Amino acid sequence: MSRKIRIFDTTLRDGEQSPGCSMYLNEKIEVAKQLEKLKVDVIEAGFAIASPGDLQSIRAIAEIVKDSVVCSLARTTREDIDAAWESVKGASQPMIHTFLATSPVHMKYKLRMTPEEVLAQSVEMVKYAKQYTNEVEFSAEDACRSDRDFLVKLFSEVIRAGATVINIPDTVGYVLPEEMQDIVSYIMNKTAGIEKVIVSVHCHNDLGMAVANSLSAVRAGATQIECTINGLGERAGNAALEEIVMALHTRKNLLDAETRIETKNIYRASRLIQTITGFQVTPNKAVVGANAFAHEAGIHQHGVLSERTTYEIMTPESIGIPENKMVLGKHSGRHAFEERLIYLGYKLTNGELNEAFESFKALADKKKVVTDRDLEALAGPGHKDAPGRYSLVNYAIQSGNQSSSVAHILLSDGEKELEEVALGEGPVDAAFKAINKIVGKSFQLDNYSLHSVTEGEDALGEAVVKIKQSDEEKESVTGRGLSTDVIEASIKAYLNGVNRYLAEA
Repeated sequence: MSRKIRIFDTTLRDGEQSPGCSMYLNEKIEVAKQLEKLKVDVIEAGFAIASPGDLQSIRAIAEIVKDSVVCSLARTTREDIDAAWESVKGASQPMIHTFLATSPVHMKYKLRMTPEEVLAQSVEMVKYAKQYTNEVEFSAEDACRSDRDFLVKLFSEVIRAGATVINIPDTVGYVLPEEMQDIVSYIMNKTAGIEKVIVSVHCHNDLGMAVANSLSAVRAGATQIECTINGLGERAGNAALEEIVMALHTRKNLLDAETRIETKNIYRASRLIQTITGFQVTPNKAVVGANAFAHEAGIHQHGVLSERTTYEIMTPESIGIPENKMVLGKHSGRHAFEERLIYLGYKLTNGELNEAFESFKALADKKKVVTDRDLEALAGPGHKDAPGRYSLVNYAIQSGNQSSSVAHILLSDGEKELEEVALGEGPVDAAFKAINKIVGKSFQLDNYSLHSVTEGEDALGEAVVKIKQSDEEKESVTGRGLSTDVIEASIKAYLNGVNRYLAEA
């Protein structure tokens, strides 16, 4: 009988720590709902002590999610653990995840603690967390660069103190697969009480080994993998959930392990994260990239047409990529629109459905047919207007390659309409400067990207901007906009970011 591997998703915690990946409460809730549909075992919803907003978002997720464990990260301090419990205590399955570094370099230079002090503090805080909830995970930060015998001693003691999960992180993405297998095997064979707990790994991707290391850990006996949608995370990211799950699914005969993940929800989760964060996956990204199931070479096409398994080890349908056989147009009704969204995995409230349907009808007037990918873009939470003062009424651009661009922007501010004209190095630059003049702030553009949602001359364009007001601000605000007109999409994205910034200020 295959071993069951728990999937611990940390998209909302470690994933959100990627620069420019901050999410708003409604976006976090949307992600949490999708993770629950995906049937992840544990949702690490955030780091409660980080900010009051983080605590509130974890609490909101804990109240909504019923089928997955909801977890908050905490350092090994009473204040952190108190905040973590405050955030997850309303969950049907609450969990506290506490951690402390164990490698010589971390203990000496970051913690300025001796190994004995690290051991004592870890045990004390696991006991403290245990008074709140039975589910307590302990992570030895930078475990893969730690002394193995010290890890064995530490894990034995925290298990005795009540930890139900011990985690072996490759915090800096340093080890190779054979090393990871050896480390996990050593801990499995030497640690007292290891048979009573879940053994987890958390692998970073600095050397591109995160998924391989995670699978090697499974072969050595690990029973939980910590990962994120699309491999989102700090630096080079984390192990990608979709790659791990489909590797276990496709090579079940070799790995003798399986998850409870509903694989048909993988594509939807990937698209949701791309929409919310503005981080698009590369076309050749494994499992969910645009080219993952594309066959251009003649010999490949012939093979797939004759027998799909010649070049496809998994099917698009297995991860929920829509067949896209049905297209909608301007004569399609609300019922057909709603039915197609349900087929694609979207269950919207009446208000959200009305808003999306209005956007669909406006788009259908500009396009001959509206495809599934268009619908996904319209229904995603990333393009809902942020609560704010300004909305676009009209714009006019004058531009040429031999002269400066001129933008005339008309915005609505409640009952008033405000307009400004600005010069720029191009139409987009001019439009952004005109918006700055209207709102009376000089926003800096950290990043700007534009891509096509679908193919064809009438393709829906998606613009993503990241803005902030000064170099001193660590976090930029993300804005997104959709339109068949790329200038309009850019203006909408910038205005969306401005409204989000003002709402947070």
